[in-house]
Parts: sequence; structure tokens; C-alpha cells
Amino acid sequence: MNTIYNILIVEDDEEIKDAVEIYLRNQGYKIFKAKNGYEGLEIIKSETIHLAIVDIMMPKMDGITMVMNLRTRYDFPVIMLSAKSEEIDKITGLNIGADDYITKPFNPMELIARVNSHLRRYEKYLKILGAQKKNVITLKGLEIDVDKKEVMVDGQAVRFTPKEFNILYLLMRNPGVVFSSEEIYERVWNEEAINCETVMVHIRNIREKIEVNPKKPNYLKVVWGVGYKIEKQA
Repeated sequence: MNTIYNILIVEDDEEIKDAVEIYLRNQGYKIFKAKNGYEGLEIIKSETIHLAIVDIMMPKMDGITMVMNLRTRYDFPVIMLSAKSEEIDKITGLNIGADDYITKPFNPMELIARVNSHLRRYEKYLKILGAQKKNVITLKGLEIDVDKKEVMVDGQAVRFTPKEFNILYLLMRNPGVVFSSEEIYERVWNEEAINCETVMVHIRNIREKIEVNPKKPNYLKVVWGVGYKIEKQA
């Protein structure tokens, strides 16, 4: 695999966690570690995770609860670990969204084989998804679907007028580029700019819809005396 995949290990037993880390690092994977479900979910929020290995029995937040939480937003493969061999644990894990299940103690080579297998399938899934989303522009929590004319902010659909959408589309497909009100008007309205106050009104409306705090915007910035831009993603 040419892509470096990020794997999250969520396990309260330090020896098992460290051993799994060694096995998978030797396969070329980048590893993140957590000792309970809370820590695991925090890592998922801040890092791009491609597969998680999650123990069921953990303090603070168990693996079942963690997987139920992450499945509301993420679709990467999850392999569950448990010292128990009861069938009910396996069924529960698979029912709440886990993709596979391994009972401790396990053969390291079997774990590696399952990880590789799930990541191969996930890689194919991401390629299909990427092909379907080729007309989607994403910037942090802001996403626009050019074909559907839809805007999503932190996973929530936001209603945009056609002019608002076209202004946002112009700025998002040119991140970091500053456009004057005149340039925005001429490109969006397709006519010579005479009265640009309408552009400022639309910009204000867009900010109200995409920013948590429109007075301290994260996305749509003003460059005083010049124009507007969508901040480039770091």
C-alpha cells in the first residue's frame, strides 16, 4: 500500500496496546493510541483515522458505547477486541457497527491479515466515494456540492439562495484569492458592476449562515480596502 494509513488502538491494557502498535508499525501504519472510549473519540475528532481497533471492556467509556458514538459520523472499519468469548459480545459488537471481532488472546499475524483486508476494502470504498464527490469542495467543516447546489456546515444542510451559492462557490474554488466586490458582481451576475452594495449584503448573509461567530469569521474573511476571500486551509 502506497498510502500511509492511520490506525487508532483503543485499549486499556498497556501491554496489549504496545504489542499491537509494534506489529502494525512494522507494517508501515501510523499509530494513535487511547486507553478508553473518551480518549478514542477525541483523537478521531482531531485526526484522520482509517481503521480503529477497539477493546470492549474499558473504564470511563467502553468499546460498545464508543463505536455507537463514532458510527453517527464516521464509516472507517472497526475491529473489536475482547477477552470474552461469549457469542453475545460478538453479536452486540457487529450489530452496533463493528466490522470484525477478535477474541483475546489472538495471533498477531491474524490481526495483521484482518487489518490489511479491511483497509484494502476501505481504500476501494474511498476511491468510489471520491469519484462520486469530484464536484464537491470541502474546507474544514464547510462543504459545497456543485452538482446538487447544496451547502453543508459541520454536516448540517444550510439553505442558500442561487446568488449566495454562486458567490461562495467562486470563493471556495479559489481559496486564498481576494476578490473585490466589483469582481464578484461581474462574475456572479455576469454584467458590469454598477451597484456593489448587493454584494456586501450577500456576503453578510453568507457569513450568518456559515460562521459560528460572523464577527470573527473562520472561513469568509474581509481584506480591508481590497475585497473578500475564503481562508486557505492550513
